[in-house]
Amino acid sequence: MNPEGPLIVQSDRTVLLEVANPLADEARHALAVFTELERAPEHVHTYRITRLGLWNARAAGHEAAEMLAVLERYAKFPVPQSVAIDITETVGRYGRLIIVRDEEGNLVLRSTDAAVLTEISHNKRVAPLLTRRIDHSAFELAAWARGQIKQELVKIGWPAEDLAGYTPGTPHEIDLDLSGWSMRPYQQTAVDHFFEGGSGVVVLPCGAGKTLVGAAAMAAADTTTLILVTNTVSARQWRDELLRRTSLTADEIGEYSGQLKEIKPVTIATYQILTAKRKGEYAHLALLDALDWGLVIYDEVHLLPAPVFKLTAELQARRRLGLTATLVREDGREGDVFSLIGPKRFDAPWKEIEAQGYISPASCYEVRVDLPATERLEYAASADDQRYRLAATAPAKLEVVKQLVAQHEGERILIIGQYLDQIDELAEALGVPQLTGSTPVDERERLFQEFRVGETPVLVVSKVANFSVDLPEATVAIQVSGSFGSRQEEAQRLGRLLRPKESGLPAHFYTLVARDTVDQDFAQNRQRFLAEQGYSYTIMDATSIGAAAA
Repeated sequence: MNPEGPLIVQSDRTVLLEVANPLADEARHALAVFTELERAPEHVHTYRITRLGLWNARAAGHEAAEMLAVLERYAKFPVPQSVAIDITETVGRYGRLIIVRDEEGNLVLRSTDAAVLTEISHNKRVAPLLTRRIDHSAFELAAWARGQIKQELVKIGWPAEDLAGYTPGTPHEIDLDLSGWSMRPYQQTAVDHFFEGGSGVVVLPCGAGKTLVGAAAMAAADTTTLILVTNTVSARQWRDELLRRTSLTADEIGEYSGQLKEIKPVTIATYQILTAKRKGEYAHLALLDALDWGLVIYDEVHLLPAPVFKLTAELQARRRLGLTATLVREDGREGDVFSLIGPKRFDAPWKEIEAQGYISPASCYEVRVDLPATERLEYAASADDQRYRLAATAPAKLEVVKQLVAQHEGERILIIGQYLDQIDELAEALGVPQLTGSTPVDERERLFQEFRVGETPVLVVSKVANFSVDLPEATVAIQVSGSFGSRQEEAQRLGRLLRPKESGLPAHFYTLVARDTVDQDFAQNRQRFLAEQGYSYTIMDATSIGAAAA
């Protein structure tokens, strides 16, 4: 207990953080290892201790005693006994069940706790996955059930540690080409932790070099690799980065997308093609067994489409690496990432990487606009499902965008929107190009390249630019609308600005919000993840932008 500490730990497993306390930043970083931020108003942030958070922390090497020590170090009142016991017992559940192979290569679920084995064997969703009881400490598993049983066990509170090993795949030599660059310490640590754990997720800020972690993992594995990415632009960025950073040649890297169907020792495929159906069946499942893959990399694993979880359940014998800036999923399927891709193996706080100089500092602003009386009446009279669109596309935002673009003249500016008619209006009013999901891939690549070199300093983009787009010289993002209260989207959009700049300019992230509407409510939710990382939003009135621009 520390009477000067910033935390209040409550018996409902919530933790309150006093933002103004001198120890708040220090405590926030320590809490992020095993808690999730729920609310982040101005003065007191609320974190929750969750089972999945505790298990992820345990899988990453943190013990229950270490987590309790964090609470005791920063809590101004004694930690409730019930919370201390709950943390100890919940963390202790991880690894009580292990999946191994016997001498014949059969999958075995083993535990030293006969009562736990008996309990799970009577579960109606687990029992069909167990073929026979070997002895008092083990069941044999169905050969196909390795992924499914891990999913089911997480749901009932008994996460299994998977020690059954992985197929090495077809050997394929891959070396890093370190001429002119070197692995950053945290990148190497991420790779080391991944291989120590076998499979799992590496969490790094946007701009911190997740692709290089993937390349280094490939070099360490020296095997055929399947890389799954969000879109074709991302696939080509991965290809270019691998050609630049490794010994791989163009003949060794294939693209498997809507445009090309190449299968090579390193194949980069889009989630979209993997989930494409023909006559009700997944048309490209053969890709998963086209080669004897020794490593499967999931880029932006927090975006993994639901069908890919099912496919991944069948890939448990192959080593799996998930890369992401945030494990937040708006569909609540973090448990499936944990059980099927693997637990979190490494997580670097954004502000820590910023302090080391590897990502750019960023200032975040929420700019509030007022709806005129007529629009306010229309909003009030609208159905709930129409109100967000009316608020998010408020015409008053257009003038603010113009003022911000003028204020940052000479910088690279991304204007990001959710609605196509709003994007059309912005692009036309500013006289700048727009880029949406309907923009052909070659045109997207051309526009992104013109933006990178400064020929096109302002781009209006839809959510297709949220993910896996490398725009290192972008210094300003103006978010006019988004996917409701999506925390992951907020993190990714700020991430477009965090790559280090040759210009040395700081990053500015503006979110335009219609005051006293659901737009403002959603904005608060969107900001939760970044608040957890230590970013704060300065609230501005739209009139102050006009004054500054003048």
